[in-house]
Amino acid sequence: MIKSMSHAGLSVTNLERSLAFYRDYLGMQVLMELDIADDRIARVVGIPGAKCRIVHLKLGDTVLELFEYSHPRGEPFAPKMRQCDIGFSHVGFEVNDIHTHLRDLKQRGLEMLGEAVEFRPGVWVAYFRGPDGEVVEFRQQPEK
Repeated sequence: MIKSMSHAGLSVTNLERSLAFYRDYLGMQVLMELDIADDRIARVVGIPGAKCRIVHLKLGDTVLELFEYSHPRGEPFAPKMRQCDIGFSHVGFEVNDIHTHLRDLKQRGLEMLGEAVEFRPGVWVAYFRGPDGEVVEFRQQPEK
C-alpha cells in the first residue's frame, strides 16, 4: 500500500541562493542538511561519481528537497519550457495575499510568466520563475 506522497525534489545551481528564496523569503523550515561525498547518491541515482548537497525544507505538510550537485554539474532547465510541455511543470504555494507577494517578487526582479488570474470566485493564481528558472505558482484561496 502506498501511504502518501512524501516530497518533491528540485536540482539547483546554487543551494545558498535557493535557500535564500525558499527558506528566507517563502518561510520554509530546514529539516535536514546533508553533504553526500561518499557513493550513496551515485548508487541511488545511477550516476557514477555523483556528489551533492541536499536540504529538506518543510512548509505545512509539504517537503521540498533541494539538490546541488558538485559532480557532475547538471544541464540548466530548458529556457523555453512552457507549462504545456511534458513533465513536472511547477511547484505551488498557497499564500494569503497574492497581490502583495507578486509586487514583492517583481521588486526582487523575479520573472512573471503571466498575470494573476481569478480562476474561480476568490481563487487567484499566478506563475513566476524561481532562482534557477524553475516555475513556481502562488495560489490564494478563500479562508476555510
